[in-house]
Amino acid sequence: MEKRKFGKTDMNVSVLGFGAAPIGMEEGVAFEEVRRLLEEVLELGVTVIDTASYYDRSEEYIGRAIGNRRKDYYLFSKCGEGESVGLDYPDWDARAVRPSVERSLKRLQTDYLDLVLIHSCSEAILRQGDLIAEVKKLKEEGLVRYIGYSGDSTDMLYAIGTGEYDAIETSVNIADQEAVHLTLKEAEKAGLGVIAKRPVANVVWKRDESEFNTPGDYKERLEKLSYPFLEKPADDILETALRFTLSIPQVHTAIVGTKNREHFRQNVQQAAKGKLEEREMEAILRRWQEVREPAWAGLK
Repeated sequence: MEKRKFGKTDMNVSVLGFGAAPIGMEEGVAFEEVRRLLEEVLELGVTVIDTASYYDRSEEYIGRAIGNRRKDYYLFSKCGEGESVGLDYPDWDARAVRPSVERSLKRLQTDYLDLVLIHSCSEAILRQGDLIAEVKKLKEEGLVRYIGYSGDSTDMLYAIGTGEYDAIETSVNIADQEAVHLTLKEAEKAGLGVIAKRPVANVVWKRDESEFNTPGDYKERLEKLSYPFLEKPADDILETALRFTLSIPQVHTAIVGTKNREHFRQNVQQAAKGKLEEREMEAILRRWQEVREPAWAGLK
């Protein structure tokens, strides 16, 4: 699988990363299924595993399944939540940072995280400075190697401008292009690693609104965007969507979340086809600019 230099860090990341939310948060996912999935993910050449403290069983499953192969992948996780993940402090309270990360390390059966992302708090909270100060302490102690911010829109723009971060994770896809025009060029100037979340717009053209992690906003946007390729079979749409995100020059890795081995193999095959032709990229980018509405901010 193609690797890309992850900003100014020492990591060369696979263009596809594995998103661990579904294995932790969807119902009925057995550990043995997860073990087989994660082993195959690594065999396919994936070097990025992206999880979070609030993905329920996700961290525990990863640790049990591939903790013994820790040198084979980069481990990205997130912090910031407190009460919402059972800790004794409110969300975004700096006192929750250390217990959150230490709990993640224990569950993941590792001594360090390659990247920890402060997850989706507002600019107002970031401006207080205590969250990043606590994460920097963990970096000094070697518990985390690099620090990032996960978010979108002007919150992300502020985070990039602080100069405090090594990487960002933000929404980039055919239905969510705000970052392309607002933040990604700034991230590139700052030498940040860039992780694209929701790179296939949660495959909303195949999913019911009641399904896990399926934002209705994306369905509404795609109806208005009316890209010609949306008339094609679902797998062709998926290929175009994924290759679009991987063709954005600032994107280093795109996180694809699934509990299905066949779906992930399909994503790998599609990514291997490389970037979209320039005319296809220009048409998708131009259509977004023509149709986008002021309220179409990046989805968290």
